[in-house]
Amino acid sequence: MTLDHGERPIEPGVRTDFREAMDYGSYLDLDRLLAAQHPVSRPEHPDELLFIVQHQTTELWFKLVLHELRGVRSYLDADDVSRARKALARVKHIFRTLAEQWSVLATLTPSEYAEFRGALGSSSGFQSYQYRAVEFILGNKNAGTLRVFEAKPEVHAMISELLGQPTVYDAFVRFLARQGHDVPAAVLERDVRKAWVEVPELVPVFQSIYSDTAGHWSEYATCEDLVDLEDAFQFWRFRHLRTVQRTIGFKTGTGGSSGVGFLRRALDLTFFPELYTVRTGIGESSLPPATEANP
Repeated sequence: MTLDHGERPIEPGVRTDFREAMDYGSYLDLDRLLAAQHPVSRPEHPDELLFIVQHQTTELWFKLVLHELRGVRSYLDADDVSRARKALARVKHIFRTLAEQWSVLATLTPSEYAEFRGALGSSSGFQSYQYRAVEFILGNKNAGTLRVFEAKPEVHAMISELLGQPTVYDAFVRFLARQGHDVPAAVLERDVRKAWVEVPELVPVFQSIYSDTAGHWSEYATCEDLVDLEDAFQFWRFRHLRTVQRTIGFKTGTGGSSGVGFLRRALDLTFFPELYTVRTGIGESSLPPATEANP
């Protein structure tokens, strides 16, 4: 079918009557979704819609990230490493998309943002419970942050539940133990309410995996998937920091944090520290043992 007077004719098989059938907007609940943007600046600032859409879009992606990471944990618990890897790959690409999304918000100049920033009151991204949930399931747990959500019992309960559950990394090291790797008992029995900190005794487990990638291909490939995910997440954090810095400089955050300084310290947090430490020794061979000289 060719163009007719600059128009693309509708094909005969295309449905156009939706009086008794579900259409695109109904399936996606677009009426409610597109009515959820409520600028509060008065008079309404033209750039506030950008600010709202940016953050609402991020929250939608976080919802999917959390869904996928719960799946990763379940798949690893069931020794279904292939499906776990598929979900990890999806989360990695979501964070790459989220990182690029900061470039849109970066079009908001400091002068433009200053004109409606006061309308935000004390609201802040620090109060994003989905972001906190993602951090918790990946290992950056902090029970002190629960106080932020006490005014919302359902949210507080969800975050509290994740605080008390094993992380994706816990599920992975338990999977390794079931595969016969010598994971220290202290790791398997750790208090999962605590943030993950590096366990030097776990590094040899990964050394053995990386020294025989063919023999431990599933474990090795999953290690690399986790590193991909952490790199993508950290790059998102970095882009957040740089966007905030170019927009408000070193002002205090709307939620009371130090702003850029607070965000910069987040870059020191890590989810899978042993997977980075193990890289230092990869490819290094020990010296051969000394032998007696020939007579």
